[in-house]
Amino acid sequence: MRNAKPITAQMIERFQKNYEKDKTAKTFTAAAAKTVLSDVAFSPMDAAKLENSFSIEIPTRGTMDQKKSGRCWLFASMNIMRELVAKNCNMEKFELSGNYLAFWDKFEKMNFFLESIIDSADLEVSDRTVNWILSGLNDGGQWDMMVSLIQKYGIVPSSVMPETFQSSNTHNMSQILNMKLRKDAIELRALVKEGNDPSERKEEMLEELFRALCICFGRPVERFDFAYTDKERQYHIDYDLTPHSFYEKYIKLALEDYVSVIHAPTKDKPYGKTYTVKYLGNVVEGKIRYLNLPMEELKKLAVQQLKDGEAVWFGSDYGKYSSRTDGILDQNSFVYGEILGGLDLSMTKEERLDYRDSAMNHAMVLVGVNLDRDGRPNRWKIENSWGEEPGKKGYFIASDAWFDEFTYQVIIHKKYLTEEWKKALEEEPIELAPWDPMGSLA
Repeated sequence: MRNAKPITAQMIERFQKNYEKDKTAKTFTAAAAKTVLSDVAFSPMDAAKLENSFSIEIPTRGTMDQKKSGRCWLFASMNIMRELVAKNCNMEKFELSGNYLAFWDKFEKMNFFLESIIDSADLEVSDRTVNWILSGLNDGGQWDMMVSLIQKYGIVPSSVMPETFQSSNTHNMSQILNMKLRKDAIELRALVKEGNDPSERKEEMLEELFRALCICFGRPVERFDFAYTDKERQYHIDYDLTPHSFYEKYIKLALEDYVSVIHAPTKDKPYGKTYTVKYLGNVVEGKIRYLNLPMEELKKLAVQQLKDGEAVWFGSDYGKYSSRTDGILDQNSFVYGEILGGLDLSMTKEERLDYRDSAMNHAMVLVGVNLDRDGRPNRWKIENSWGEEPGKKGYFIASDAWFDEFTYQVIIHKKYLTEEWKKALEEEPIELAPWDPMGSLA
């Protein structure tokens, strides 16, 4: 770095003297010594303004628990679909198998990884694209990736393929599987550079990985009987179902009718256009497609869908201004800048995206909204997938101000879109770089 200026002893001496004279800073030092900053900064009187009541609210059957895994996008999807099964079967509660979907997601991501390695084999290993691919697979995903899984593999009840320790605690398993994938990447890149067809060797690699997944998750079921007891204590059983026939009979959600609407207010993404992301996905024959709209339009669509009694899958930056204990998502309920000596933390949403301060990292479900006297939303009810302990029995409340700044994606039925937006979805999407913020996974 040319003309870089180092920290000097004089600077440190001045900073120390100013800190010692700051009585407020010394008070906050004591408060922060044995408490997490989110609790020190939490303002309960401001949080209390977010009342736990909503003018539009969809009744649900409690929350699920993804446990120590990053499968929020799958659980948010299952939270929507399991309500349809429970309603169709007149059941008090029902859960779908996150283990089943996670197995196929991991397996498809492995193939996607190996195909990406083959596709980029002419690039140097130090190239940014190759480096991005080599980051490996993780638990995260997006709505379109869930759609690809169900269209290809269907879905099953949790009773048919229950959780295992590995499906609920994925960190160590993912580390080992990524080690294997990177080792395979070395061999596949060498085969391509030598002018050899890598497809046969890749299939052998996939068989090894399939066996490892079966050990961790169990082998996915192909046929099963679906037995349940309804609210009237009547027993039912449906014999010899497949994952596809179960979906078609008990869920019947036309997934192809739902579209991903994003809010990305950056100069490189004009509104009214569709986008995709290079090397993002799980099923290689699937597709990722976003329609970028202004936030006011995105919220109108979400409210319309909620008014019609249908929950909304959405992706956000959960880590910003959130209280897991209180179930609050609201920047006005946290005074981080004040307790840290008057730091100015203000940025626009565009600046947060451009400067890598924020991106989507968690998917949940909108199940309610409160509209003010002018018909505008001022708070949102959220169903999370962390069990009943966090928040209000697993449910959270977000202020509309927080929703504006930290929500990036909602899934909306295409019937709510204008003809202009529907036409935009039919156009060839603009391809974004793999590391674009809109390529982040929930």
